[in-house]
Amino acid sequence: MLFTRKKYSNHAALTPLEDMSAGRGQAGGGPPQNCQKVFIQRDYSEGTMVKFQTRFPTELESRLDRQLFEYTINQLNNYFAEAERASCSTYCESCLYCLTGYLISICTETHYEKCLRKVAKFVSEQNDRVYKPRGLLLTDPTTRGLRLIEISVLDRPAS
Repeated sequence: MLFTRKKYSNHAALTPLEDMSAGRGQAGGGPPQNCQKVFIQRDYSEGTMVKFQTRFPTELESRLDRQLFEYTINQLNNYFAEAERASCSTYCESCLYCLTGYLISICTETHYEKCLRKVAKFVSEQNDRVYKPRGLLLTDPTTRGLRLIEISVLDRPAS
């Protein structure tokens, strides 16, 4: 016997901000699609290392203090600089990975992966403390391939 389920969706009637407050926001793997997005691009002025522009976007002027924004971007830039910094331990780690045919990756995390975990934790903390109370949502740059930082304005529809 086949059962069919009807989809009752009042979900579309909610704004993205109401959707986040109802606890459904990031469960789908990212920010809501039907809201305004502000993009912070990569800064290639010092080479190809992961670094984001600190220029304050005009779309956020009424929502976010410039110093809070710059702190977030500078801290993310510091985490990525730490991840890419070469040291004796990262050199030894690389040698160990090569000697074991990368089988050691089953047991341990690389220095870079540890730094990416710090980035994810920082983004989550910033969302809880700074961005969500202001109707914004900061997206982890690793989910966008480290190409950009996406900030969603939850109560403004996409234009």
